[in-house]
Amino acid sequence: MNIKSLLLGSAAALVAVSGARAADAVVVAEPEPAEYVKICDVYGAGYFYIPGTETCLRIGGYVRYDIGVGDSGSFDGANHVPDHQDGDTHSSYSKNARFTLKTWTGQETELGTLKTYTETRFNFGNSNGDYLDQDASNANDWQGRNKSLSLRYAYIQLGGLRVGKDDTAFDTFTNYAGAVIQDTLVPYGGQESNVVQYYFDAGNGFSGVVSLEEGAGAVGTIDSYVPHVVGGLKYKGDWGSLSGVVAYDSNYEEVAGKVRLDVNVSKEFSLFVMGGYGTDDNLTDDAGNAIDAHGRGFYKQWGGNWAIWGGGTYKFNEKTAFNAQVSYDDWKNLGVAANVAYTVVPGFTVTAEVDYLNAGKFGDADFNNWTKANKKSSLGGILRFQRSF
Repeated sequence: MNIKSLLLGSAAALVAVSGARAADAVVVAEPEPAEYVKICDVYGAGYFYIPGTETCLRIGGYVRYDIGVGDSGSFDGANHVPDHQDGDTHSSYSKNARFTLKTWTGQETELGTLKTYTETRFNFGNSNGDYLDQDASNANDWQGRNKSLSLRYAYIQLGGLRVGKDDTAFDTFTNYAGAVIQDTLVPYGGQESNVVQYYFDAGNGFSGVVSLEEGAGAVGTIDSYVPHVVGGLKYKGDWGSLSGVVAYDSNYEEVAGKVRLDVNVSKEFSLFVMGGYGTDDNLTDDAGNAIDAHGRGFYKQWGGNWAIWGGGTYKFNEKTAFNAQVSYDDWKNLGVAANVAYTVVPGFTVTAEVDYLNAGKFGDADFNNWTKANKKSSLGGILRFQRSF
């Protein structure tokens, strides 16, 4: 062996030893077993199993932007906004941006399906305040601001039993009113409430509900251990549905009811009509104090004893629909709303609506402004952008 061969052999040995030491210095951790989220298709699209449980969860919601003009309803242009330079007043837009977060859960148990539903709303914007009417509670609502956080729904349901915060069954069981934004120009019910409800399916298209409710607000919240009570029956077929509800207002010991008929004229065209009647022996629209400000109770919120709502939807194609609603009550309050809803892409819809209202106006500091004769005509509109997911 010559010197050259010896040197080459020594160099190779050194490289091998160095490589071994370098390899020993690098410690590669063994990969941890991954637990991937599994799809749950038992309750519909969008659900997945919460890892380590048998509970299925769905997360959704929407982002919405509304632009209102005019003065015809609960979300329209602001009136008499003060000019920042010369003090004059002008009309202006009313705008609202909303983010709504929704959650659904479902799990099968020996007592039936256990479900929950929540909906939380975050809002920034203004509404239809009138700066010149400083005695009104909404005098400065024209100012853009972050609004209060709203827990809109939060209930638990096991089989047919539902407890928590929901809309009153007086509204939900008859499916509210029409597919317009301003469907309460002539109001049809109380909406939000804590509830204890039981839904039952009698088969062959028949179903029913019994609901014990707390109500909401100064007028609607129960004032004793006696709850408001709502009961309803429904029949649903391929042609449409017929539903009815009756409500007992425990605060005023009054009764109100509604009957609704829905008809599917064709695949593209549907119509509805709904009538309401309520007693008002212990109610007064010309109340003399803040607690009785509206004086219509929690359920019969229209003027007088009776009211009627009607309208329909026509789908021009998969993307475009026309919706309309007309409402009228015993006090000759009239509301008309119509819109065109266009789905730009799946999940993103733009709706343009025009609203007309001829009705009494509430807002007087003495709380005595709901009168049959105190009416005015007003016109407004809303442009809504909504991304649902």
